[in-house]
Amino acid sequence: MADILVVGSLAYDSIETPSGKVDRALGGSANYFALASSLYTGVRVVGVVGDDYEAKDLELLTSRNVDTTGMTVQKGKTFHWSGYYQGDLNEAVTRSTELNVFEHFNPNLPQNYRDSQFVFLANISPDLQLKVLEQVTKPLFVGMDTMNFWIDSKLNDLKAVLKKVDVVLINEGEAMSLTGAHNGIAAAAKLCEMGPKALVIKRGEYGFVLYTQADGFFILPAFPLPEVIDPTGAGDTFAGGFFGYLASLNRAPVAQDLREACVKGTILASFTIQDFSVRSLAKVTPRDIETRLAAYRKVISWH
Repeated sequence: MADILVVGSLAYDSIETPSGKVDRALGGSANYFALASSLYTGVRVVGVVGDDYEAKDLELLTSRNVDTTGMTVQKGKTFHWSGYYQGDLNEAVTRSTELNVFEHFNPNLPQNYRDSQFVFLANISPDLQLKVLEQVTKPLFVGMDTMNFWIDSKLNDLKAVLKKVDVVLINEGEAMSLTGAHNGIAAAAKLCEMGPKALVIKRGEYGFVLYTQADGFFILPAFPLPEVIDPTGAGDTFAGGFFGYLASLNRAPVAQDLREACVKGTILASFTIQDFSVRSLAKVTPRDIETRLAAYRKVISWH
């Protein structure tokens, strides 16, 4: 198995959904990603937290054999996001974003991280994503996430990152915004013309779309759940399961591997949305994954 390097946010979230609310619950793209991918392989995290970051939250990562050497603690408060879901659980409404110590995040990789074979650039500024790629030596497989804010404000840097990655994992709106297409299917080929060999469109309760230049489309629904408590972090969990599975293969992935990785990501994301924050994800075991995979196979089988 190969270790994964993930660079992203480590945060506290205050979230309100129709099911309730939490205040300053553990969040951030790197936390969700690391907890998911650690079920398959070793993970190296690079991020910054404030001196208010609780010991129990760090211990959660280390208990899952996540290498936190690349996490730095600075004087001040940890990145805090506050938002709510009303009606449409596929999209959050932001109340406030307090960058705090994350505002001046400058990712410098520990020397022993620079040989990471699998690299995931979570949703951070594209100029920082480029800086990370300058520090890794010969990665086998690189993926990235982004958001409309970066598409609108740092498009040139973002296009430079796209030329250096193998796969992009974004939502449908971002894919359309980035390419000018009017739907995700039309956006897929256009986006891959920008550099990456593959695109995964995360569609929330509607599942995912995988497009590869070599094999075209692979589309499946989400795992059906009667109740969604909190969809925050589902996309980052998907990415963690996706990359975790690929890294566990310890080789350059082929098209069929990407399909299987999407299924693994879908299953893990289905656990995350069953509780607030990382509560449900933190309890998931490999046996839980296999049980849900068996149920999912019945959902998608037509034989």
